[in-house]
Amino acid sequence: MPYFVDVILPIPLEQYFTYRINEAEAAVLTTGIRVAVPFGKSKIYTALAFRLHQNPPEVYEAKAIHEILDEEPIVTAIQLKHWHWIAQYYMCTIGEVFRAAIPSALLLESETVILKKEQAIVEEKTLSDDEFLVFEALQHQSSLSVSDVGAILERKRILPILNTLIVKGVISLKEEIYEGYRPKMVRYVRLAAHYHKEENLVALLDTLKRAPKQSQVLLHIFQWKAENKGALQIKELEKRSGVSAAVVKALVEKEILEVYEQQTDRVNFEGEELSSGIRELNSYQEKALEAIKNSFNQNKPSLLFGVTSSGKTEVYLKLIEEKLALGKQIVYLLPEIALTTQLIKRLQVFFGTKISVYHSKYSLQERVEVWNNVLQKKSKAQIVIGARSALLLPYSDLGLIIVDEEHENSFKQYDPAPRYHARDAAVVLTNLHKAKIVLGSATPSVESFYNVQQSKYGLATITRRYGDVLMPDMELVDLKEQTRKKRMKGHFSERLLVAINDALEEKEQVILFQNRRGYAPIMECTTCGHTPQCPNCDVSLTYHQHRNQLRCHYCGYHMAVQLTCMACGGATIDTKGFGTEQVEKELKTLFPEARLGRMDLDTTRGKHAYEKIITAFEAQEFDILVGTQMLTKGLDFRNVSLVGIMNADSLLNFPDYRAHERSFQLLTQVAGRAGRTQKRGKVIIQSYNPYHQILRQVTDHNYDEMYQEQVYEREQFKYPPANRLIKISLKHKNYNTLNEAAEWFSKGLRNFFKANVLGPEYPPVARIRNQYIKHILIKIPKEQSLPKTKDCIKRVQKSFNAISQYRSVRIIYDVDHI
Repeated sequence: MPYFVDVILPIPLEQYFTYRINEAEAAVLTTGIRVAVPFGKSKIYTALAFRLHQNPPEVYEAKAIHEILDEEPIVTAIQLKHWHWIAQYYMCTIGEVFRAAIPSALLLESETVILKKEQAIVEEKTLSDDEFLVFEALQHQSSLSVSDVGAILERKRILPILNTLIVKGVISLKEEIYEGYRPKMVRYVRLAAHYHKEENLVALLDTLKRAPKQSQVLLHIFQWKAENKGALQIKELEKRSGVSAAVVKALVEKEILEVYEQQTDRVNFEGEELSSGIRELNSYQEKALEAIKNSFNQNKPSLLFGVTSSGKTEVYLKLIEEKLALGKQIVYLLPEIALTTQLIKRLQVFFGTKISVYHSKYSLQERVEVWNNVLQKKSKAQIVIGARSALLLPYSDLGLIIVDEEHENSFKQYDPAPRYHARDAAVVLTNLHKAKIVLGSATPSVESFYNVQQSKYGLATITRRYGDVLMPDMELVDLKEQTRKKRMKGHFSERLLVAINDALEEKEQVILFQNRRGYAPIMECTTCGHTPQCPNCDVSLTYHQHRNQLRCHYCGYHMAVQLTCMACGGATIDTKGFGTEQVEKELKTLFPEARLGRMDLDTTRGKHAYEKIITAFEAQEFDILVGTQMLTKGLDFRNVSLVGIMNADSLLNFPDYRAHERSFQLLTQVAGRAGRTQKRGKVIIQSYNPYHQILRQVTDHNYDEMYQEQVYEREQFKYPPANRLIKISLKHKNYNTLNEAAEWFSKGLRNFFKANVLGPEYPPVARIRNQYIKHILIKIPKEQSLPKTKDCIKRVQKSFNAISQYRSVRIIYDVDHI
C-alpha cells in the first residue's frame, strides 16, 4: 500500500504538495517534522510534514521525498493552527507564514554544484574565453558553486555560459543541501583518568619539577576542582594560570590532560535573582492588578492604561511571577529592539537566567538556539522577550502574553508577507493556548480603547506616576512668531535654548526629538529649482552630511554630493528641511562643551548599537541625546529633565487618517521621558501652529477628548474601528500595464462592494525600486461578513489572473491596513 505526505513549502503558493514515502518513512514521520523535497526541475527545499495519508494526487505523479531532517517535530500543533489563522485572516499563504516564522538556518535550500565530466573529451579551441575560465578552474578544483563561477567571470549572468558548457558535455550540475545551523562547541579540559590514582599523580608531579609552567597549570586545575566549579574551559585555564596555549597543548600531547567538547548556547543571560523579590506595588498599581485579574476571570484580554512612568512594568512583573510559579511560558512583546536592552537588565534582577531574547538583530544561529530552547521547554527560555517575530515561536505551555506599548505601529508587519499585526495575532494565540494577555500603553490605540467600550476587553488604569511624581510641564512655542521677531538660532527657538542651557547647568540630561534622520530631506538648486531624485523611486534623495552622500531611504541608492547643480551647472545648492544630523551639528556650535549622542537608524545598525547608546546615556556619558521616534518607546532615563520636540507640524500634516492619533501618541510618549524622578520635567514643543487641537490635547493630557473626536470622525468617513479596511496594492514595472490592470481590478471589486471601493490611486511615493504602485482601498462595514468579503476578492483575482497581459502584475493584500 503506498504512503503519501502533504507538505508545506516555504513558497507563496496556496496549496499543499503531496510526496511519496515508503513504509519505514511513514512509521517515523509525524506532523511538524522537516523533510527535504525536490521541487521544480532540480531544486531541493525544506518542507514541513503536515498530513500523512494513502491517497495519491490526481493531477500529478507524486515524487519521492529526498530525506527526513528531524527525529522530533520542530513545530507544535497549536503553532500550526495559529499559522493557518494568520494565513487565512491576512490573505497570504501558509508557506509565507512558515518562511517568516522559522529561522532561516533551519530552512535548508539546495545549492547547485558544478562538476567536471570525468570521461569528457574537450576541444579547448571550441570554448569561448569565459567557458575556458570555468573549464580551467575545474582542472584545479573538484567542484564549483554558482557564486564561485560568478566571482571567476566577474559577472552576474552566468547561466547562459553554464548551459553551453552542459551542451558541449564539459560539465554536469548537481544539487546539494547544506545544514544551516551548527551548534557552538566549547572546548573543556580535565586531568586524564590515569592520573586519578594518587601514586601516578605523585610520580607525575616529580617529573614536572623541571617544567614550572606545566606544574602551574596542574595546580590551577586542582584549585578549580577544590572550588567545585564544574567543567573547566581551556580559555579559562589559560587565563587563570597565565600560560600560553602551547603549554596546555604540550600537556595534552603528553596525555596528561584530555580535551573534550560540549555544546553550548551562543547567548546566555547571567543574572543573580534577588531574594527580596519584586518591590511592593503602590495602591494605584494594586487596583490595576486587581482589575487585570478580574478581566482574566472573565476570559477577556486586559488593557492596562497607565500614564507614562506610572510603574506598569512592576505590574507586569507581578503577573510574570505568578505564571512562573505555575511553570508556564511567558512572552513579553516590545515594539522596538532598543527596549529589550533596558528590559533584560530589569528582568534579570528578578528572574535570573530564565530569560531568552528573540529578534532580528540576533544571528541566525542564535535564533535557532532560542527556537530549540522554547520547543524543549527549557527553563532558560521560560520568559521570551522580543519584537513581533517572538510570537511565532513553538510554545507548548503558554501562560501569559504581555504586549507593551500596544499602540505602536511597529507591531504591524509591512513587507514581506505575512502582513500581520502582532497585537491582534497575540490575542488569537492566547485563545488557542487558553492563556492570558495584557495590552499596556500610556496612549492606547483607538481600536483597543474602542474594544474596551464594546466590553470585548477589560480595562485597568493607573492615573498617577510612580512615587506621585508630577506629570511634565508642557509648553508650546510659536515658531512663526519667533521667526518674525528674529529669535531663532538655526532650528532652535530662544525659549528652547534657554531651557537646554538651564538643564546643562543643573547637570541634568536633555532629549531632543526630530522624526527624520539624515541631515536634510532635500537638496535644491536655488537658481533653477532642481532637486536630485532617486533613479529607482519617485522620491528626492536625502542628504547625509557625515558620509557626504545623497541617499534614498526606500531602495538604498546613494551618490556623492554634487558641488554643482546637475541640471543648470550652478553652484547655488542649498538644503531644505532638517533631520537629526543637522540638529546634532547645530548643537555642537551652540553648546560646544556639551557631550552629544544621536540615536536613529543610521547609528543603530549593529547588533549591540542600541545597547551602547542607551547604556552610555544612562551612565550620563551624554548630556544631550538627539533621536527619532526610537526614543519615544518606553525607555526609562532617570536624569532627563527636559524634552524638546523640534517640529511637531511634520507629524500633524501627514496624509493619513491616523495622523492625529499618531501625533498624540508620539508627542505624549516622548514627553513622558522627562522628569521620571522627584523633580518635575519640562517639555517644549515647537510648532508653526501651536493652537492645533491635538497639541492642546497633548499639553492637557486629555486622551478622552482625542479618542471621542477620532471615533466620531472615523464613523463619518467609514474608517476603523467602525469599519474594517483591506488595502490592495498592485505593482508593475510598466506604467500603462499597471494603470489598465488597476482599473480592471477595481471595476471587478465594485461589482461586489459598490461605493465601498476607493481607488485605484497612486500613493505619495508612486514608484519604488523601479516598480510603479497603485492602491485600492475596500471599506468593510461592521454588518458585512469578512470571510465572504475575502472570498469575493479572491474570485476577482482568479478572473484577473486569467488575463495573460495582467499575469505579471503583483497583487499584495494588507488586511486591517494601518
